[in-house]
Amino acid sequence: MATYPLPVFHFKVEWGGQNVGFSEASGLTQEVQLIEYRDGNSPDYSTIKMPGLHKFNNITLKRGITKGDNDFFKWLNTVKLNTVERRDLTISLMNENHEPVMVWKAHNAFPVKVEGPGLKASGNEVAIESIEIAHEGIVLQND
Repeated sequence: MATYPLPVFHFKVEWGGQNVGFSEASGLTQEVQLIEYRDGNSPDYSTIKMPGLHKFNNITLKRGITKGDNDFFKWLNTVKLNTVERRDLTISLMNENHEPVMVWKAHNAFPVKVEGPGLKASGNEVAIESIEIAHEGIVLQND
């Protein structure tokens, strides 16, 4: 039997114990920063490269706007000088049986940007809002 890659359209997002529906999740990126170094008495006229600190991109979540739902703005308004309401965030890619196959867990997440929809008089799309979330690291669970 052939093994096929997973489709990206079936996922769920949990934050603060709530299961919230989103139309898009992006920014699940991790990288290791590069350190270049050259010893002063090295006979080579080039640097050596070694791994440095881990770096995690901000996560962006998008969803359709519903009347009376201001959760993004309420969470953003918890950000004050040196204090913020942090939440753990879990993003799960699901299989056809609605079981998580890959799970990304972001720790100590907090909002840094909320963007409302682009309004257009001739448009007929759903109004989409987005939230950009900073965090202190992602752990990937791949079953």
